[in-house]
Amino acid sequence: MSATVVDPDAPAPGQPPASPGDKHGAVTPREALRKLADGELGSVRVILMLALIWTIFTIAEDRFLTATNLTNLVLQIAAVGTISVGVVLVLLLGEIDLSVGAVSGLAGAVLAALSEKQGWGPVPAIAAALAVGALIGLFQGSIHTQLVIPSFIVTLAGLLTWQGAQLEVLGETGTINVTDKTIQDLTGTFFDPAIGWVLAAVCIALVAFESLGRRRRRGAAGLETEPVFTTAVRVGAAAAGIIVATAVLNADRGVPLAAVILIAFVAAFHYLTTRTTFGRHIYAVGGNAEAARRAGINVKRVRTIVFVLASTMAAAGGVLAASRLLAVGQASGGGDLLLLAIAGPVIAGVSLFGGRGGVSAALLGALVIGSISNGMDLLGLESSVKYMITGGVLLAAVVLDATARRRRADQGRV
Repeated sequence: MSATVVDPDAPAPGQPPASPGDKHGAVTPREALRKLADGELGSVRVILMLALIWTIFTIAEDRFLTATNLTNLVLQIAAVGTISVGVVLVLLLGEIDLSVGAVSGLAGAVLAALSEKQGWGPVPAIAAALAVGALIGLFQGSIHTQLVIPSFIVTLAGLLTWQGAQLEVLGETGTINVTDKTIQDLTGTFFDPAIGWVLAAVCIALVAFESLGRRRRRGAAGLETEPVFTTAVRVGAAAAGIIVATAVLNADRGVPLAAVILIAFVAAFHYLTTRTTFGRHIYAVGGNAEAARRAGINVKRVRTIVFVLASTMAAAGGVLAASRLLAVGQASGGGDLLLLAIAGPVIAGVSLFGGRGGVSAALLGALVIGSISNGMDLLGLESSVKYMITGGVLLAAVVLDATARRRRADQGRV
């Protein structure tokens, strides 16, 4: 295997080079519009989309922007967002995992069965549920890479298989109530306002540290850096969002532990994908697998590990869902969970073609797709209408992604 030198801040394979508008790090309004159209300002696009969605639902239903409903929204997206973190990794490879919903349901069933029927403690039961997810990911990833079978076929078969296993674990009753207080507290714990503000301060410090550190690393590597003003605006906007969110949550029950868990997962996997060699290998494989292989990257190993991580995160989402719903049933992991877990990152800018996007899309995408679902619930829309609207939003996001990819290809920037 040949050695590879990886610059942590250089554009990843598959990522576009700096455009003329970036020559001096300045971004003109015209250049900003072009980047929005090309999907290079995914976070800005999502924030604009979120503002539009919140405006529409606020006009239609007064309760939408209340502190109580926004707190419920955070609790609702915790499980989906956690599953989406793993989905992002798979999408970065240009692959798909259709089994994450079923894996989350099976993991929840294992958790409930071990805790309620077998008398296991909460920690071993949670660890066993996560281990089940990891083993499923290892199995599916190995089948996909070693036998060279498309991932959507392997995971589609897994979807049916793990749904059957879930029914087997649940047994004849079909539903197991979760009564363990420690498991319930994963989504039932709310921090005092003072602790909430401390957590907010830590988040703001991490955002500032990451932004300044990125500038420093790019400067040290001889790469172009954005203007200080742009960095200050980005950090200031993030800080304002964190402060407003904390104030809203404190106005109701406080910052929920489930939100802290989701943000911790996003931060950890953001670090993994942007600051480690393995993370750069994910982008390299997703951008051009053959080029990555020629560069000495073990493509099969990277893909297998990503599927292990994705299934483990799906299991973690299943644990959070069981905690919030206080029960696991035959419908757990079913319904529109799979669609929402995949749609969120795609809507937030993760390309279905691989190599583009970031883990933060899991959080932003879950917020967008969760807001749509929450708003439609408040309006009392029929399930048929909700499915059609959610599917339409996903289709629109995919069309935008495909269009942006074609524009970049026409300009020779893919």
